[in-house]
Order: sequence, then structure tokens, then C-alpha cells
Amino acid sequence: TGATSTRSGYFEEADGGTIFLDEVGELPLPTQVRLLRVLENGEFLKVGSSKTQKTDVRIVAATNVKMFDAIKNERFREDLYYRLSTVEINLPPLRDRKNDIHLLFRKFASDFATKYKMPTIRLEDDAVQNLLKYRWSGNIRQLRNVAEQISVLEQNRSISAEKLRAYLPDTGSNLPAVIGQNKKSESDFSSEREILYKVLFDMKSDLNDLKKLTLELMENGNNATVQEENKSLIKKIYSEDDSDAYESAEDITEVLQLPEESVVSSPMKDKYHFAEDVEEEETLSLQEKELELIEKSLERHNGKRKAAAKELGISERTLYRKIKQYDL
Repeated sequence: TGATSTRSGYFEEADGGTIFLDEVGELPLPTQVRLLRVLENGEFLKVGSSKTQKTDVRIVAATNVKMFDAIKNERFREDLYYRLSTVEINLPPLRDRKNDIHLLFRKFASDFATKYKMPTIRLEDDAVQNLLKYRWSGNIRQLRNVAEQISVLEQNRSISAEKLRAYLPDTGSNLPAVIGQNKKSESDFSSEREILYKVLFDMKSDLNDLKKLTLELMENGNNATVQEENKSLIKKIYSEDDSDAYESAEDITEVLQLPEESVVSSPMKDKYHFAEDVEEEETLSLQEKELELIEKSLERHNGKRKAAAKELGISERTLYRKIKQYDL
């Protein structure tokens, strides 16, 4: 352990007396196990020793932690809590004991005056009222700290409300508390996921409707029958919420009018020709495409490999290898 001499621990020193455990609610779980063993059996093992020692102490423990919440969240052992809480004293926060605030402040001010050998500070009436209204989230430790700061820093021993406010941080205590705003339950995430799915499904449905309308326009052209059959879809596309919405049926009809040069007398025939063209292009292999591009580039640059390689986006060495591969 690195220990060079025998040293007595807290429970050994407190044998036959009282030991005070401050902030017991913050103890790590392994330490809680060892403390429970001492409380149950009155025995402990010193670090590095195998000899069990006895102790008989009275334990006083204090904490600001809400113990039942700590037990529920598995941060404090329930059996240790009931072993410690034989006589339980609940001390309200300082803000709920207004009669004690000024009394404690005067006590602290007197202590610091003695410690620093200076006159005792005194609060004016308006300062006392501010002292009582403050929430004191840090409880007595904060009150003691404020009394010490004023005692050390203020030359004038009579403290007004304005001077006191300089030592009281604004905690926003008058604002309404929002509980659990940052905590989202599983049902909240599930609801958001369902909304997202619905939006995606709606988008898919709209896209399918647009495909259907486009196909009908390509096959049948722009006529009254197509407009009548897809009237609801057209209105949905040009909705009132759209900033570029069209206000009348005539406007909608005008939008759907195709340019004359784009209207083909035999759309089905063109569609078949287009499919044939695609099929013909797809029959070309990658090697044939590559060979064709290299030949065209070399021809364009009069056989200059460096310029051709730059145009093709490959190195001159790679181009030389391709020329050799295709026997150009």
C-alpha cells in the first residue's frame, strides 16, 4: 500500500465515541458495502492487514441528497439507509427558516470580526429584508461565505441593501421551474418516428401520382379528358399554400399546355424507338467504350499521347499501356 508506518483509521480513532459522516449520500457503492459491514458487526479490516478489529462508535450522518430518489436510482443501498436512519432529523432548507437567517448572519459576522481583528459589520433595515427574501440555494455555507466576503472587503461597517445585493448572485429564483423538459420518454421518440414515417409515405404517394400524370400526358397528350380525370391531383400540386399557386382552372390548363415542338404525333412509337436506342447503347461493352474514347482522343490530338492522356484524365503511362493492350 506504500504505508511506511502504522496509522489509525477513523473508526479506530473514534472507538468509544462518535464519528460524523458528512455527505453520506455521496459515498461510492464499494465504500457503502464496507460501512454496512462495520455497522452490522462492529468489525473492520485495516488496509493491508488480515486481522479483524472491533470498534464501538456512535454514528451521526448528514446529507443533502434525497435518499429515496438515490435508492430508487440505485445510487445508495437501501439496507444501509435503514441501518443508519435509527433517529432521523429532517432539517428544512435555510430559506424555510427565515427567523434563523439574520441570527446566523450576525453570528458569522461576529466570528469573522474576531478572526480578522476588525469591527463587526451591521446590516441596515432594508438590507435585512433583502437577506430574508433571498432563497439561499447554498444554505448555511453560502450565508457564511457572504458574511465573510462582506467582512473582509467592505470598509464601511454599515451595510445597505444596495451593497448587499452585490454579494448575492442572481439565481433566477422567481422564474417558474420546468421539470423534466430535457427528458424524453420512449413514447415521445416513438411518436416522432411515426410522424416521420407518415411524411415519407405521403411523399412517396405524391411522387407516384406525379409519375402517373406525366405518363398520361406523354401517351395521350394534353386534352380535356386527362385534365378532368386528374383534376384533384392538379389542384393538389398547385395548392393554395404554394407561393406560386395558380388561382383558376384556366391558369392550370395553361400550365399543362406543352410546347408545340415537344408534342409528338406518335408518342408510343417514339417511346419504342427510345427503348431501342437504350438497348443498342447497352450492348456496348466497357472495353469497346474505352477503346472508342482512346481512339477519338488520339485522333483529335494528332496522336499526341500527353495531350490525349490529359483529356482522358489518366496518366501518360496508363495511356501507353492501353495503346499496347488494344494494339493501336
